[in-house]
Amino acid sequence: MTEKLIQVTNPRYRPNFHVAAPSGWINDPNGFVYFKGYYHIFYQYHPYSAEWGPMHWGHARSLDLVHWESLPIALSPEKPISKNGIFSGSALVKDDKLYLMYTGHHFGDSGDDDDFYEDQNIAVSEDGLNFEKYANNPVISTPPRDNTANFRDPKLWQSDDTYYVILGGQTLDSKVGRVLLYSSKDLLSWHYEGTIAQSQSVATEGYMWECPDIFSLADQDVLLMSPQGMQPDHEKYLNLHQTGYMIGKLDVATANFERSGFVEIDHGHDFYASQTMLAPDGRRIMFGWMAMWESEMPEKKDGWAGALTFPRELTLKDNHVYMQPVAELDQLRIKQTKNKISFVSGSTTQLLLSDADSHEIQMQLKADEDFTITFMAADDAALALQFAHQENKVTISRSDRIDKRIAYVNESAIIKLQLLIDRSSAEIFINDGETVFTERYYSEIHPNIILDRINFDDVQVTTYELEKDAVKY
Repeated sequence: MTEKLIQVTNPRYRPNFHVAAPSGWINDPNGFVYFKGYYHIFYQYHPYSAEWGPMHWGHARSLDLVHWESLPIALSPEKPISKNGIFSGSALVKDDKLYLMYTGHHFGDSGDDDDFYEDQNIAVSEDGLNFEKYANNPVISTPPRDNTANFRDPKLWQSDDTYYVILGGQTLDSKVGRVLLYSSKDLLSWHYEGTIAQSQSVATEGYMWECPDIFSLADQDVLLMSPQGMQPDHEKYLNLHQTGYMIGKLDVATANFERSGFVEIDHGHDFYASQTMLAPDGRRIMFGWMAMWESEMPEKKDGWAGALTFPRELTLKDNHVYMQPVAELDQLRIKQTKNKISFVSGSTTQLLLSDADSHEIQMQLKADEDFTITFMAADDAALALQFAHQENKVTISRSDRIDKRIAYVNESAIIKLQLLIDRSSAEIFINDGETVFTERYYSEIHPNIILDRINFDDVQVTTYELEKDAVKY
């Protein structure tokens, strides 16, 4: 019997300019690539429910990184789908064809979640719409002997006449995360080169490294990945799983990545499993999953779950990765809105937003005093940003969560904020992307902004209404 696609029953939380699935469940971004005039983004997708299930690859494309059209499912599991899944992977253009490399996830007959194996596979397309799986899959059938069955998320790149791929892995003996390197001359026959980096311990760097990605910024190599199992360290690593980077130098000849320590790349409650691509103009652009495992996700009641972040440009400055919304954001600005300020009481004022579903807010505030900015809706949903100037400490809290997220910014005279608000999400970029918080924020009522302990004469504010329905499902 053919399964029926789930339907969206209520659009109250649906994003306007963030990529989401037409319906059903979405997680990791996959296969981010530019091919024949379009940016393509694929994603982990379960189209038959708003829960995680046998994974497919959903698909969307864009001419400009901000207006997206949903396309038919690109990859589906082999039958029976209850036994298999198409896990994460990446894409590469070769000989005017689009190659996808993905992990096949296969359950054994016992029904036990720990009874599985993973292999690596290829699918090819000439038009970017229709994909044919390679007849001799898998192209990498088994992990190295000293690796567990956790062996997934291939990220491809080309250097001269050689293709490389890194994979997330786990050591067989100590059960810690690591990254494996393979090489190929044709994308079909692969040679294992070795482990380029691995976790120092489960507590400090995790038991599994998922979604690895490696690229160069400012003449240095950046290893981006999502370690599972890191233990909280005071105010750091407070999500169930983390995403971050290490800076160093990759030597493919010796299969070694000399690296720094792990740094979280996004400090919000809702960011995981990022993937980057090199745009035709040389920018390094990233998507992430705008959710987190075991989050409540109220939109499940409406027939869908999860979305991707707004695409971000990455730059490296003083050994720190900065993230900012791609410059194409300006195409979404419908109009600059007049800021309406109302006095509340004492040192509290209110910035009244329009009734639009989506906003961009730019603010500059003096950094010599504490302040609080709260996004408050009439239904009491609230997201609050607090700045403690003596510590240069930024704290994010939400009314639906008891746990807070904390980060520190460099000392400066001005705090610059850029906020992207899109129905059920808020992305907060501080000081040109030095620090970023990604948050799901659920309210059926348009929020207003409460500013506490802020002299409005010292604040510069610019607000824009952003385009509705920039993503076509």
